[in-house]
Order: sequence, then C-alpha cells, then structure tokens
Amino acid sequence: MGSISNTLFLVFLIFVSCMDRYTSIDFQGHRGARGLMPENSIPAFQKAVELGVSTLEMDVVITGDGQVLVSHEPYMNGLFCLDPEGKVIPDARQMEYNIYQMSIEEVRRYDCGSKPHPDFPDQINMKVVKPLLSEVFNVIEPITNEIRYNIEIKSEPRWDGEYHPEPAEFSKLVYDVIDGRIDWSRVTIQSFDFRILRYFHVAYPNVPLAVLVENDQSIEENLKSLGFYPAIYSCDYVLLARSDVDSLHELGIRVIPWTVNDKEEMDKLINWGVDGIITDYPNKM
Repeated sequence: MGSISNTLFLVFLIFVSCMDRYTSIDFQGHRGARGLMPENSIPAFQKAVELGVSTLEMDVVITGDGQVLVSHEPYMNGLFCLDPEGKVIPDARQMEYNIYQMSIEEVRRYDCGSKPHPDFPDQINMKVVKPLLSEVFNVIEPITNEIRYNIEIKSEPRWDGEYHPEPAEFSKLVYDVIDGRIDWSRVTIQSFDFRILRYFHVAYPNVPLAVLVENDQSIEENLKSLGFYPAIYSCDYVLLARSDVDSLHELGIRVIPWTVNDKEEMDKLINWGVDGIITDYPNKM
C-alpha cells in the first residue's frame, strides 16, 4: 500500500505542477478571437473574454481625423472587407482605401465581417465595423476590469505621413487614449517598428513594451538594434528554440510567441517555459 500511495502522491504532484504551469501562462486572443469571429471587432473581443483569455491582443491605426482605430492594416483589407456599397474590394486596389485619409464616419461605412475569411472557415460572419480603441474599452471594461490589453502600433517607416503619422505623434495619440482610462499594469505596447518602441521607452518609461520579431536575425542582434531590453520578446513561434527561452529569461525578458494555433505546438512551447501564447483560437486553450 505504501508503494501505491507514494506513486499516487507523485502523480498528484506532477498534475499540480502541470496545472500551475498552464494557469500562469498569459493566454492572448489574437485580434480578439480571429479564428472564430471577425478579427479586431467588438464581437471577437467579447468572445475571447467569454473563453477566458487573460489578454486581448489587437492592432491600432490612425484615421484622417486623428482617431485611434482598431485595425491590422491602415487600409481596408479586401480579403474580408466590403466597400460602402457592399461590393468586394479588389486586392490590387485595397491600399487605395487608405484609413489615414478617411474620417471615422467614412470608416464606419465599411463592413469588415460579413465576407467569409478564406483562412478561417470556422469564423462566424456578421456585419461589423472597425471600432475605436476607446469603444473597445467602453464595451470590455464593464464586463471585466481585470483583462489585459496587448496593443500593437502598426507603423512602418515607408508609410510615415501617408498611411500613419510619424512615430512621436502616432505614439502620443495611442498613449492619450489609454492613459487615465486603463491602468498601465494591464497594458503592453508592442510593435515591429523599433522606432515606436524606442520613443515609448524614452517618453513613457512606465509603459511595458514588447518587441515583435519576424526576421531571421539572432536575439542578440535584434536586442542590440532595439537598444534596450524590453519587457517581452514576441517572435513568430517557428523562430523560437528552447534555448532561446532560457537565454531571454536570464536577461529578465518574458517570452510570448505568436501566432500558435496548433494544440500540440502550444503544449510544446509551454513545456519550454514560455510566458504566454498568442492564438487565433482561444477555444483551444
């Protein structure tokens, strides 16, 4: 009996250890719950909260009248958006539908949810408009004031002045919408544009930052290029090795890879010790 009891106790300890590891993971709903609902929409964020994510991941751009809009592209993506007349936007012309040249009233005339997304067959389609960041807060905060927000500033040097403001102005517009409304302990600012992160690091040192990476440079090269250690290193999960997780942790940097939609890959990364997972399918978590 003693041997059996010891075995059962060992199994119990392993179970508790695994549960602790999973419950400490920052599960993030990518663009809300893109695999299930239209991306970066109010219904997608509501669905992600319903499924128990700890963080809502989203992207922001700027409208022509200076509003902070939740959108992955600074234009109307013809893959899933319809024009104000309900017609398909040709892929070759989609960048002509420049959000930085539209007022918020013009933006609201586009339907970015009714058209089936070819990459997400399980997505429920419905008519939705791109929401303001402030509107997301207005809807989500009454549901839960414990959720965290991972907000990507969509900026590229080649788009300065044409599809978005310069980094300083862009950063301030986003900062002003958040500051005083959401405690900064619940917000992360992320970007592929190192200029944005460097600006925040100097102008708003209290803001947690995540560097987004999709290049094939080493971690050391990327951190050297950035010029400081961010709170989070967030790369395409296929670029990540187990040794990278250990190396980043030794530097005091958390590791949250994207976009992980396969359950086995999630389990593998969690066993490696990552601090979070960004996924299109919060239901798989």
